[in-house]
Amino acid sequence: MITSDCHMHTEFSGDCNTLVKHMLEQAVNLGLEAICITDHNDCDYPIHEDISIKNFTFDVDQYFDVLKKYQKEYEGKLDIRIGIEIGLQTHLKEYYQNLIQKHPFDFVIGSIHVVHGKDPFYGEIFQNRTDEEVYRETFQATAECLDVIEDFDVLGHIDYVVRYGKEKAKQYSYQTYADEIDTILKKVIQKGKGIELNTAGFKYGLGFCHPHPDIIRRYRELGGEIITIGADAHKPEHIAYDFQKVSEILSMCGFKYYTEFKNRKPIFKQLL
Repeated sequence: MITSDCHMHTEFSGDCNTLVKHMLEQAVNLGLEAICITDHNDCDYPIHEDISIKNFTFDVDQYFDVLKKYQKEYEGKLDIRIGIEIGLQTHLKEYYQNLIQKHPFDFVIGSIHVVHGKDPFYGEIFQNRTDEEVYRETFQATAECLDVIEDFDVLGHIDYVVRYGKEKAKQYSYQTYADEIDTILKKVIQKGKGIELNTAGFKYGLGFCHPHPDIIRRYRELGGEIITIGADAHKPEHIAYDFQKVSEILSMCGFKYYTEFKNRKPIFKQLL
């Protein structure tokens, strides 16, 4: 049984309007023991005027003030940890270094949302190109970021790009991109970082979590040990989404435990 959700968003994220309180109440209702709120900080995000998202950064000091207040209010009911999801781009090394070192986060997810200036969410990067070309470019860009940015704990939703492909997962497999993905996984392990199992892939109709279980299995084969669990919820009803599938997936991939973070330190929890 998974007792924590380590990836969720609230009103502090540019793509979420849900009040922090509503997310906390749902977590309690679900019987979770711990959660980590990981709101988006995507500096230099390509804003589109016809989209409601106008900003992907937030006032971090205010964020801590609000979440610390709730930590006291929910003490004994829910272990609330303060995290952040940063959008990795190679030129943002110093920005994120300063941000993360300045604040006492419990957990930092590093995610690729923007590939050479374009978020696959909008579809522009797929114009006049095949899914395979864009997926490969994204994995290569991920490796480039891992060469530069150090200030995170786990690499988020590694195959995020597949959500938005023209044919999504129709022709997607680990085997097709094995060289690029192995490069990513080896860099993650060498740096002492981890990956996450993100159940939003089920929510988006892909039929698998992020990353695909074949990638999780390969990560374990290569010696990967740190793997956190998150649903990437932006609404209360998506907290711990399809978590009933997680233990079996992890077991099939060779894991006997999953990971949480507190004070930037991994905590290993046995699968039951």
